[in-house]
Amino acid sequence: MTSTLPQAQDNLTALESEAIHIFREVAGEFDRPVVLFSGGKDSTVLVHLALKAFWPAPVPFTLLHVDTGHNFEEVISFRDDLIAKHGLRLEVAHVQDWIDDGRLTERPDGTRNPLQTVPLLDSITAHKFDAVFGGGRRDEERARAKERIFSLRNAFGQWEPKRQRPELWNLYNGRHRPGEHVRVFPLSNWTELDIWRYIDRENIELPSIYYSHERDVYLRDGMWLTEGPWGGPKPGETVQRKVIRYRTVGDGSCTGAVESEAADLAAVIAEVSASRLTERGATRADDRLSEAAMEDRKREGYF
Repeated sequence: MTSTLPQAQDNLTALESEAIHIFREVAGEFDRPVVLFSGGKDSTVLVHLALKAFWPAPVPFTLLHVDTGHNFEEVISFRDDLIAKHGLRLEVAHVQDWIDDGRLTERPDGTRNPLQTVPLLDSITAHKFDAVFGGGRRDEERARAKERIFSLRNAFGQWEPKRQRPELWNLYNGRHRPGEHVRVFPLSNWTELDIWRYIDRENIELPSIYYSHERDVYLRDGMWLTEGPWGGPKPGETVQRKVIRYRTVGDGSCTGAVESEAADLAAVIAEVSASRLTERGATRADDRLSEAAMEDRKREGYF
């Protein structure tokens, strides 16, 4: 475990306290909350906080993973092991099921991240979830910086910025009409560096691909991508063996790696401290589609 400055530790304690308070507020205010869980670092920290919030009782929420079918094997194995270790309840919405029955159509570019919206909204409706926890942080992307901690969604699951409510003195308004729901972001005030320092402090396990390892990758649009069921490389894209790690995990067709020798927490924290790019800006091709790519998807119901 690395040494952290006292003021950083105080900040982590305050962030942890806020997140636990939010979990308990939702438990008391809503009937059927659910936690989105992908096996990535942010959602893993979210589950860790939920476990602390209700210990020694079990977590009173179901977990939901919208599985694109293009995930990294290490992440899916980690997800299943964590669920089994803590005796959690997991629902999986497979994007492939929506493609197979015609509710979705495969995109020409093979990217499935944008296809998660319909399975997410269908699952919320089918299970009557009224509060949906997510691991989004305001430092990730400009559209996410506009979110409140309690983010109201209309009956179509859409985000309407003008309907967002002020949040003063840690008071959260969860009122919603029948058919509407609230997205809840306990990590809103965390940064990527806060996440890593907290992982270090709490000794939280993560999928191995967050740390440097050798992998066959190819370069596309300035990002190192890996081969998988999503296809690639294209003609002219040369596969190379590189020492890399992933700053974020998601659909393998649009999630890039970074060249890195950071094989442990201390090295990752040092690397993130020196970085001038957010993890999504550096490694997520789907966020580069347009200046408003994330905001457009959020208005459609994406997280």
